[in-house]
Amino acid sequence: MNQDALTPGKLREAYQHVWFVVARSEDIDTPQSATLLDHNLVVFRDSTGTARVTDRRCIHRGGNLADGKVVGDSIACPYHGWEFDGSTGVCNRIPSLPADGRIPPKAAIKSYPVIERFEHVWTCLGDPVFDIPNPPEIEGLELSWRAAEPIHAECGFMAATENFRDMAHFPFVHEPSMGDVDPVVTDLDVKREGREVWASYFYRQVPDSDFSDVGDAWMHYHSYAPGMATILYYFGPETGKRYLVDFPSPVSYDKCIIFWGVATDKDFRGGSVDEILEIETKVFNEDTPVLEGLDPKEVPLAGQAVEVSAPADIYTLNYRRATQFAVQTIQQARVPESVAPNGHVPQ
Repeated sequence: MNQDALTPGKLREAYQHVWFVVARSEDIDTPQSATLLDHNLVVFRDSTGTARVTDRRCIHRGGNLADGKVVGDSIACPYHGWEFDGSTGVCNRIPSLPADGRIPPKAAIKSYPVIERFEHVWTCLGDPVFDIPNPPEIEGLELSWRAAEPIHAECGFMAATENFRDMAHFPFVHEPSMGDVDPVVTDLDVKREGREVWASYFYRQVPDSDFSDVGDAWMHYHSYAPGMATILYYFGPETGKRYLVDFPSPVSYDKCIIFWGVATDKDFRGGSVDEILEIETKVFNEDTPVLEGLDPKEVPLAGQAVEVSAPADIYTLNYRRATQFAVQTIQQARVPESVAPNGHVPQ
């Protein structure tokens, strides 16, 4: 793929057509600020309990709607009380107007589509090209979920997503939580189709490690470029399965919020979902300082830095190919059909 199509500016344009998380579901009973791709938003629930996402700036005099309050199905500005419908963004009340006063027709803010899934609120700044995934590996499981505390990281969201798929860093970054992990990464069976990548990794129990005190586990990775990754842990029939999801969200090109969560199947006997959350939180907190020290701060898809890879990087390299596929698919979908370039989207 032409690297000119993968510059930070081009990626920002493409990612406006991708669903990203902007808040945990549990946090939006009061209005919450969010920033997605440098765009300031407010996230809240209306009177029906429906999650809403709109622009954060009041069109009147620039008040911060995240500091306002919900009135019925609207968000009210804390400055002059203007109220904007959460589903349409249209201003439906200006308190300073008399009863027969006319609301200016341009008194509206932009509202955005919303889906709640995995205990998080997702939105898309433009017309979405891909759906939010429903991973088939968890169909039929009865999962108990916990949404983790979001992590603010000074790195790009692709770098954070790539970290989640990397097995070779375990013994170096995660020695406190994982213990003395063998640094040798055996051959990985990696499969990619379009923007999806799969791999399975057998993680052997490490003595005196909180992370693996339950026993050996198959870690079944499944990711959807550009920014969602999952691991289904299978400890065998006696212990069962647990699940981990990771969906970093781009605040800007080189800053992100790592939204993530854990779940346990109803038959899982390796600890409560809260205990699993505590263990995985240790792991995530070990990653953050390393991610914030990366140079460059984001995956250099446009060749901004020279990198040398090893066989253990096969999964992350396939993630990059999947991301390139996703970006090209978006870019071609956004070009009018009459002028769309001829060419084959790489599989």
